[in-house]
Amino acid sequence: MLHIYRQITGLKRCAPVVIAQKRENADRYPFQPVHIVPKPPTHFLRRFWFRQLRDQPWQISNVELRTLLAVLSKTRARLLHIYFGHIAVHLLPLIRAWKNPSIVSFHGADVMVDMNKPAYREATLQMLNAVTLVLVRSESLRRAVVDLGCDTKKIEIQRTGIPLEEFPFRERTFPQDGAWRLVQAGRLIEKKGLPITLRAFAVFVDRYPNAILTIAGEGPLLGDLQQLAHELNIEGRVSFTGFISQEQLREIYYRSHIFLHPSQTGHDGNQEGIPNSMLEAMATSLPVFATEHGGIPEAIENGESGVLVPERDDEALARALLNAAQDPGLLSRIGHAGASAVRENFDLSTQAQRLEEIYLKTIDSGV
Repeated sequence: MLHIYRQITGLKRCAPVVIAQKRENADRYPFQPVHIVPKPPTHFLRRFWFRQLRDQPWQISNVELRTLLAVLSKTRARLLHIYFGHIAVHLLPLIRAWKNPSIVSFHGADVMVDMNKPAYREATLQMLNAVTLVLVRSESLRRAVVDLGCDTKKIEIQRTGIPLEEFPFRERTFPQDGAWRLVQAGRLIEKKGLPITLRAFAVFVDRYPNAILTIAGEGPLLGDLQQLAHELNIEGRVSFTGFISQEQLREIYYRSHIFLHPSQTGHDGNQEGIPNSMLEAMATSLPVFATEHGGIPEAIENGESGVLVPERDDEALARALLNAAQDPGLLSRIGHAGASAVRENFDLSTQAQRLEEIYLKTIDSGV
């Protein structure tokens, strides 16, 4: 994932070594060293045994455990950072067997999924007790991890970082002819609230028929969203770009007037930390309209650095958009304030430096 790649490559005082099950897009994300520990041939059967027959989260085999310990020994690793809580549950045997400190970081989707199952919740609590430190991206995620039973003294908030030099501030003008350009960017999945975006835009485009909505990203809901756009009779005003590069996305930001991100909690408990695409848009001074969800209110002060509406409320979002279209001064103010908030709280170099301080302090503690 891009946000993980940014974090790893932003480290200066620590030398990261990556261990993964497979590697993809090496040309897009150049990095060394990467040690591949692939899934064993029996992984499917082992996963089926744990999940279907025992209704428990699967855990790595003894063969995988020995291989991982050998890589850690060979690379003379001093600390293990496991990205995503549900992955750490699978690696519980490694956390227990390795003698050096282990850190797990939660990013949003990995907090509540499957936590309605007692065995999964118990395994997660065992993992939280076994690791040295828990990192979360937002205060809302910290509360969620505490609710799982984690010791509050173990938890540190580690914000996501945005490379501000890649998303420089740009002064905006807003259309006088009603040709508004709106954009949402991210995976096309339930928690992104994309049907809310489409329904709100259908109301907006009724007032401003020259408006255009761009939805940048790919995901399993593409067909459903295209069908909904057809049913709302707005398919001619909505563009689904599919996957695009960071450079292409940045240009869309600079051509747009409003960024939408009406996040919502999924039916499986999936929720946001603080969306990276939202922070990138804010850094460019693009005014953001989002929801009172997850960690978003920690990045946006409603009416000051963005506009927040309740989850799953397309009518409230439509009203907010229509009101803002009549008040370019408001859009300019929240665009400026949003860019300042990102510079102050989400600069990649600052957050990478803080992560290194956490690493070094944990290593020095020898816990």
